[in-house]
Amino acid sequence: MRQYNSLRQIRTDIANGQVSCRQLVEHYLQNIKQKAQLNAFLETFDEEAFAQADAVDQKLANGTAGKLAGMVIGIKDVLAYKGHSLQASSQILNGFKSLYTAPAVQRLLEADAIIIGRQNCDEFAMGASNENSSFGNVLNADAEDRVPGGSSGGSAVAVQADLCLASIGSDTGGSVRQPASFCGVVGLKPTYSRISRYGLIAYASSFDQIGFITKSVEDAALLLEVTAGPDGMDSTASQREVPAYSELLQADKKYKIGYIRDCFESEGLDAEVKNAILNVKDMLKEAGHDVEPVEFPYLDYMVPSYYILTTAEASSNLGRFDGVKYGFRSDNATDLTSLYKKTRAEGFGPEVQRRIVLGTFVLSADYYDAYYTKAQKVRRLIKEKTDELLQAYDFLILPTAPTTAFKLGENTANPLAMYLADIFTVQASLAGVPAISIPVGRDTNGMSIGLQLMTRSFEEPQLLAFSNYIMDKITVEA
Repeated sequence: MRQYNSLRQIRTDIANGQVSCRQLVEHYLQNIKQKAQLNAFLETFDEEAFAQADAVDQKLANGTAGKLAGMVIGIKDVLAYKGHSLQASSQILNGFKSLYTAPAVQRLLEADAIIIGRQNCDEFAMGASNENSSFGNVLNADAEDRVPGGSSGGSAVAVQADLCLASIGSDTGGSVRQPASFCGVVGLKPTYSRISRYGLIAYASSFDQIGFITKSVEDAALLLEVTAGPDGMDSTASQREVPAYSELLQADKKYKIGYIRDCFESEGLDAEVKNAILNVKDMLKEAGHDVEPVEFPYLDYMVPSYYILTTAEASSNLGRFDGVKYGFRSDNATDLTSLYKKTRAEGFGPEVQRRIVLGTFVLSADYYDAYYTKAQKVRRLIKEKTDELLQAYDFLILPTAPTTAFKLGENTANPLAMYLADIFTVQASLAGVPAISIPVGRDTNGMSIGLQLMTRSFEEPQLLAFSNYIMDKITVEA
């Protein structure tokens, strides 16, 4: 079977009688088994996927199929799907099955998407390399000695390696965009509140956002169109009307674009990544767009403020996993206090424990004002400066990550180096604005380079249209 790059291609072949949804599921399940060493999927829902495929095939024959009919999708192991295991790739939720389905997942099903399985990720979505999963590392399909990025590493590799057409994941500080960059696919983080977070296991609630990994911008637009909108179970979900994103993909004007000069002067930025992004900048300028350098003086403060705030929120959110109500419970406990201590010590991995301890420290009475309050003030400055720039410019462009995919184990002994992998993605998360990563080239080792674009809140239509324009232009020029 051919490798499909978009739902549009699939629907064309279905209409021509060249493929069916059942055959697509067979194809992807076969690929998952053949490429099991990548460790992208924790489990597949074979019988259920075939049943869904047969039902969708019937709907297609009857002319009653939904927008996503023909799309086979994987879900990151942080999203609730009723009756299915939900562990956040952690042993502390061992044996837990979800009691309900997240609205975002339910809307996919209602649009006739076929869910093929549950995908590996960094434990509780904490990591930039997918080396923190209790189920083992995920491997980059382009080079199996390299990381896929994180925390949605399994979701990115699944799309990269043709194990499914698209993935739904979560992005707290770059967890969709950075692995998309490392794996040569598209990664979209919508505006904070655009999609309901109900049914998404919480890491840092004021940052967490459901996002998508696809091969085409059009598919990302379709997924956003289906899942976005109000939800009575999430009071933070926006009440704004949801545009038909997939029908608004024509970039028909010249845009004003700012490229953040400070990012390109960063010491940690790889030369090949820098040149690839600057080449796109020059291409856009030659095409008649107004491209100018802009200053962003808070670059050095973004990662510290992000990690202070997210670890503080994590220490609170993860307090519910105590061995009492659900999931793993230590067999070594002798009383209630030891039950809490031993369950959490044995159930959580080292990185999750590190972040809980750090978050508890910055929230402690003696250090609350020195760290947490100050970080909130810095977040406000970052948001205000980002919004100010986006009032003057349609888009801000910068690298998605400072390097291409690094080797397995290269940064595991140095948490600070690992945290700095998020240096360019956390700005959009701190400001709550939408951002996307699109592939724009490869380095001399054949590893993918991602370009990141940011725009004003709820301006996803122009973000998607311009991203689509850039990808088309790069394809033509190549």
